[in-house]
Amino acid sequence: MKNQPTAINVCHIGSLNASIVHPREVMKIAIMSNSASMIVFHNHPSNNPTPSQEDIEVTNRLKEAGNIMGIELMDHLIVCEDSFISLKEKGYL
Repeated sequence: MKNQPTAINVCHIGSLNASIVHPREVMKIAIMSNSASMIVFHNHPSNNPTPSQEDIEVTNRLKEAGNIMGIELMDHLIVCEDSFISLKEKGYL
């Protein structure tokens, strides 16, 4: 079936208030999983799902890397305890 998850992986665990994610780490997992597309997500422990500038920048870098490699970034979700935000729905993708 189209767009069904074939793998779920933890790519990176950050500190209390920061996480540095490099596209090569994400793309390595996508390649090893034979992915044609991917959805990435991370949490905001503050319970405020508003994307930071770093969230937007990492989304753009992942999208660009995926375009080069033929792996579509379908969405980037920011998850909180009571809510979430889709960067695609917000127009960042």
